[in-house]
Amino acid sequence: MTIRDLQAGDRAQWDKLWQGYLAFYQSDLAPEISGVTFARFLDPTEPMFALVAVDEASGELLGFAHCVLHRGTWSIGDFCYLEDLFVTSDARGRGFGRALIEAVYARADELGCERVYWLTHETNTSARKLYDQVAEHRGFIQYRRK
Repeated sequence: MTIRDLQAGDRAQWDKLWQGYLAFYQSDLAPEISGVTFARFLDPTEPMFALVAVDEASGELLGFAHCVLHRGTWSIGDFCYLEDLFVTSDARGRGFGRALIEAVYARADELGCERVYWLTHETNTSARKLYDQVAEHRGFIQYRRK
């Protein structure tokens, strides 16, 4: 496997992964939102980046990590919010998720980020097994405006 930055030529494969991710969370987005999101990942002036996991034998994208960089009130350095992490069902359990997280950690370190964090649904038990190995659950609960 190779972990690398998302490239413009990845659009068709990324779309397929993105739709799988949205389906997993029972969500749907307008195509223009997905288009703007993809374009932002390719724009070096945007405070975000996307990494992809590539099967070296086939060249197929098997997963992605989308990150947003932002300031915080508790540090001088930026935070790295791992907003989306997805690996195809066929590739799960083969180390792709861990490799993507470790690549996010490495990129965050290169950028001087003081924190890497993410959210997941409490019912996402298979992913949480991995997350408990590579990060610390601090007990916070997310709230959103109704």
